[in-house]
Formats: sequence, structure tokens, C-alpha cells
Amino acid sequence: MKHDRQFDPAYGNAIEISDGIRRLTAPNPSPFTFHGTNTYLVGQDSITVIDPGPDSPEHIDTILKVIGGASVETILVSHTHLDHSPGARLLQAKTGAPIVGCAAYRPARNLGTGESNPMDASSDRDYKPDLQLEDGSLHKTSGADFEVIETPGHTDNHLCLALKGSPFLFSADHVMAWSTSIVAPPDGSMRSYMSSLDRLLARQETIYLPGHGGLVRDAHDYVADLKVHRLQREASILDQLSTEPISIPNLVLRIYHGLDPALRPAAALSVFAHLEDLASRKLVVAEPEVRLEASYRRA
Repeated sequence: MKHDRQFDPAYGNAIEISDGIRRLTAPNPSPFTFHGTNTYLVGQDSITVIDPGPDSPEHIDTILKVIGGASVETILVSHTHLDHSPGARLLQAKTGAPIVGCAAYRPARNLGTGESNPMDASSDRDYKPDLQLEDGSLHKTSGADFEVIETPGHTDNHLCLALKGSPFLFSADHVMAWSTSIVAPPDGSMRSYMSSLDRLLARQETIYLPGHGGLVRDAHDYVADLKVHRLQREASILDQLSTEPISIPNLVLRIYHGLDPALRPAAALSVFAHLEDLASRKLVVAEPEVRLEASYRRA
């Protein structure tokens, strides 16, 4: 089994993943967060908290209740979506622990003239780390050492964290067990996302601890399948394009047969990310220019 298909969020309870690693799922279920955002507690007497979640005093109180008499040494943040990073400020206010991790919010590219950002409301613009972690660096804590891996794509500032001396990698929203990651320009980039998948395929970790859902086991096979899925989606888009321009909503209707109408906006963002990448490779042409509202044809 490559991943845990059945996932119980066990709200309010810490699930032991391995010795010194526990998972708490925030009670923020939604179509974009599955059962909620996973927070990981690493260590015994001195705890590193990874992704303390949304602006939820309830979830922060649960974290502190679970760790009991232990201290929070470090608050690690993978990326600046509102379901992952705002809780860092709440937890810091109660513990004084430093916030370390990804860079402050930044888009993958600048907006075009008159272009809007479809994911604007999802980003935490107030996040500012006390220490920004750099790609390839080793962040040492009293309970564990974390290797920092920049994995842009879902967001431009996304980080994965490998637990040194173990098979575990905290994959946040780059690789999840329950769904493929949303990649939505201008915040995200399909070209970067695919390159980041290749980075993980070159690594040795075999079990991923994602930001949503259960463990990803046999991680290399799973990531390879993700890559194939994205390439198949790209091929499907190219198959639907001709010399006549077509809009993204119409492409979604042609490609995603039987899709719940409520999920069409998310599908449109995924198609847009592929089209932006294809346009950068001069395989498609946007009319009038690359944006969500444009029409596209083969180059």
C-alpha cells in the first residue's frame, strides 16, 4: 500500500507515527484541506512543532495540552497558506518559541496587467519568520535534525523537511496522500512543481508525512505516479487544443468528465498552471496573453 487511504483525523488526540513523532489534525476540514491540516510534534521533552495550522486558538490549546510539561523549542513552518502558518504566531505568543522555516509570502511571478490572483485570499501575508531556512541547510534541534529542501510549485516558498537519520520526510502540501496538490499561478508554478518532484525522487526518504491525510508509503513510487499523472494531464490538454482558441472553462468541461461543478474552479486553476507552463515552452499560444481568463490554441 502506497498510502493510508482511510484517514481518521482523531481531533483532539495525538497519533503516534514513530518514536518521537506525533500528528495532530486541526479541526478545519474543507474541500481544500481534507479532514484538516496536520501538525507534527517532534521530540519528547523539547518539542519542534511543524505547521501549527490556521488561526485557531482551539488547535493551539490542543497542542499545548498534548505536550503537557514539555517545552516548545521551535515552531517550523513549511509555507504561507492560511491553513498552515497563522497558528505559528498564536503558539509563539504562548510559548516564546522562535518561528523558523519558509520565506515570507511571495508569488512565483508578478501579475500581468489587469490580472487578478485567484488564490490571493489563501495566503498569509503577515507571516515573518525569526529565522528563514535555506535550501540544503541543516536545522538542528535538541530532539532532531532537519534537512531543508526547497520545493517550490504549490507555493513559491514551499519547503519540505527531511528528518536526518530516518526514512521520514515532512512533505507538507507538495506531496499528499489524499489528493494532488493545487498549483495555481501566479502564486504557484507547474514548471517548479515538476522540478520539485524530481528533487524528491532523487532523495532516499521512503515515508512522507504530509500536510493533509495519512502517511505516504513507498514514496518514490507514489511521487513517480504523481509525475505521470501531471504529464498525462498535460497531454490531455494538448489533445484538446487546435488552431481555434478555447477558454479554460471549456477545456475543463472537455477534460474532466462528470466533475462535480463545485470542483470546476480548482480544476480550472490546474489547467491554467499547465497552460502557463506550455506557453513558456512555446507549445501553446494565449490570446490575448497568459492569464486565467484567456483563450488558448496550439502554437
